[in-house]
Amino acid sequence: MGNSEVEEPTGILCNLGALLEKRNMTLVELSEKIGISVVNLSVLKNNRARAIRFSTLVAICGALDCHVGELLETENES
Repeated sequence: MGNSEVEEPTGILCNLGALLEKRNMTLVELSEKIGISVVNLSVLKNNRARAIRFSTLVAICGALDCHVGELLETENES
């Protein structure tokens, strides 16, 4: 994708930053705990992800002791 192209919003918001803050955990700590790169987690945290694997959801939710609905929500829920 070129720099001049604008990405369409997905309509999904990720609450990873808020969940990390509540648990006093850094992105680096989460990355080390679940084996997913900081770069990939940062894309998710900053709502730039276009897709996410179920295995990634399970790993993040397990590490943060949360449900998928706490991590992800549709824009109209916020």
